[in-house]
Formats: sequence, C-alpha cells, structure tokens
Amino acid sequence: MPWNVKRLQSDRGEIWDLTRDQHGVVTRAQLLGVGFTREAIQHRIERGRLHPLWRGVYAVGRPEVTKLGRWMAAVLSCGPEALLGHGSAAALWKLTEREPSVVEIVLPDHLCRRRPGVRVRRHATQRAADRREHRGIPVTSPATTLIDLASRGGTERIERAVNAADRLGLIDPESLRAAIEATPTRPGAGRLRRLLDRPTFAPTESYLERRFLSLVDRAGLPTPRTQARVNGFRVDFHWPELDLVVETDGLRYHRTPGQQARDLKREQVHAAAGLRALRFTAAQVQDEPAYVARTLRTVIAQQSARA
Repeated sequence: MPWNVKRLQSDRGEIWDLTRDQHGVVTRAQLLGVGFTREAIQHRIERGRLHPLWRGVYAVGRPEVTKLGRWMAAVLSCGPEALLGHGSAAALWKLTEREPSVVEIVLPDHLCRRRPGVRVRRHATQRAADRREHRGIPVTSPATTLIDLASRGGTERIERAVNAADRLGLIDPESLRAAIEATPTRPGAGRLRRLLDRPTFAPTESYLERRFLSLVDRAGLPTPRTQARVNGFRVDFHWPELDLVVETDGLRYHRTPGQQARDLKREQVHAAAGLRALRFTAAQVQDEPAYVARTLRTVIAQQSARA
C-alpha cells in the first residue's frame, strides 16, 4: 500500500504522530484507516479541529500551515503517485530562492488532477529513480528537478540551480549528465545538456565567478579549474599548467580588515610556493571586462613564457 494511504492499525494516537511527520496535515483516508468514521471526521470539521485544505486533506488543530505543510498537503491531495516538482521542488531542495506562487506537482501522464492553487504537470517518463522523499515530502530527485527546471527557466537561473545542487552535495555535474542520458526525452534534458557542455560552464559559488568564466571564454583564454584547493586554500580559479591563481572579490566576503588580512596571507603563501596570484574586484569584472581580459592575457603570456 502506498505510504500516504498507510493504515495505522493500533493506537489512534499514532495519527497525531503521523500528522507531525506530515507537517500538520492528514488525509481523510488516513483518518478512516485508524477507525475514524465519516461522521466523526465531519464533527471535527464542524468543531474546528480539522480544516479542509484540498479535497480529502486537512490541517489539524489550526487552519494555518507552514510552507512545508502546504507542499505536503498539495502532494497528498493529488494521490500516491504525486510528487512535488519543478519550481516547488527546487525551493524544497534549496536550489533556488524563488518559490512559485502556486504549488507545482508532477504526475504520471495517465493521471489528471485539478486543484485550486496547484499547477499539475504530467510526464510520460516517470521512473522510480525520479522519486525522493525530502523532509518527509515526496519530491522529484535533484537531477529530475533540474531537468524539469530547465524546461522553462532562464539560463542564468538554471546555472545557479545546478551550482547550488553541486555546492549542497545533492548531485555533481557529471552525475547530472548521466541522469540526463537516462531520460533524454524528458522536456528540459536537451537544454540542460547543452548548458553543461558549454565551454564556460563549471561549478562555481557565485554569480561574479560565472561572469568571470564568461569573460575568460570571450577573450579566448584557456579555461581554468574552479573552486580548486591550492596550498591549503580554496581558490576561485587555478591554471595549474601556468602556476596562476585568480580570486574574484565580492564585497560581501572581502570588506573587513580581518578578511583582507587573510587574503594577504593567502597571496604570500602562494608567492612562496612559486605561484602568481591575481585579484580582481567585483566592479572590475562587471564594469571593466576589457581591462580584466587584457590584464589576464598579458599575465598568461608571461606565465607561458616561464613554463
């Protein structure tokens, strides 16, 4: 029997344990499964102990539910094969800060559900590998979420989500490529594959770093390693064959005297190891790309001559 219509056969107190696990919501089927009659359910609705959210799904005790409760209720209302998907799944996995105004649910192609405030998307390719449970909520896997996000999101948003998934340890780009090959016909798969195969794509931790990679590509310079560990420090960009390290400074991370002192020590350690270290500010990368490219080209030529 699917998990979200499970029968709790012993103590009715277990239904409240389930409610806590489900972020304050419960289904009619679950209540009936532990012995509540239809009349008992209706009585609790009239007394304000159960509050209908969607068909057959109730908030317990109070009508307000958390964001997690709203997501859980929407999934439960759409049946045992429903999964939180697309932008809602991305928000649950913390791949994006932007949450859609309606809850997005994914269903197999043969099912149809309509719920107010819920956008149902159907896919013919719904596999067991697409399913996960995160914070107790059935949801599309990180890989499937990224593929679905790519079917409608802008390139910049998708790239940020891919990098977030990598940074959070949910899935790395190589594993994501393998997942794409396993579902090549799913909408968004081709677009996500092209993004991963772009010469300028690499796992990064900030928009500023992505801008820098794009600048390097447009200047026709060799692509560096990103977020590499060099001399005990994690650096933004590293050209190991050139003994060159580049850091890009966003004001958020490099504005205090203590941070500046740590940056200076990093550069001293790199210099002692025979590395050339460059540092560009956010303003230079964003507003003076020609100057940054020209400086990089000159330094790379110098380092190449030394190699």
